[in-house]
Amino acid sequence: MKKFIKYALIGFLFSIVMYKSEALSWFRIYEMFQFQSFHMYGIIGTAVISGVVLVQLFNRGILKGYGKTKIEIPQKRKGFTNYFIGGLIFGLGWGMGGVCPGPLYILIGSGYSIFIVFLIAALLGTFVYGILNKKLPH
Repeated sequence: MKKFIKYALIGFLFSIVMYKSEALSWFRIYEMFQFQSFHMYGIIGTAVISGVVLVQLFNRGILKGYGKTKIEIPQKRKGFTNYFIGGLIFGLGWGMGGVCPGPLYILIGSGYSIFIVFLIAALLGTFVYGILNKKLPH
């Protein structure tokens, strides 16, 4: 239960930061895809740099997981086609819908109930991927 509360608080704080930084705003996302504003690129760049630093800290054993356990991140298979196609589908969905899958829950919680449609579409896409997974290039 204590572990659940800690993760719920982190999720709650993440939601506040996403909402207040306007990273959920359709207009900010539109500006990004039109190369009219640096705002979203700054947020995404900060997330990428933070992720790289944290992964390195985990790999070197400086940071530990819950209960002081070592977190091991498996190596990804190298490839181009799989990442290109996946990124293209993700980017097209993000550009057309104006929303990334992560913030969907924050938008729905903020009262934008239309994003339930996008959540259903994201879940359906995940389900279809699960069915076609073995037939796709990996």
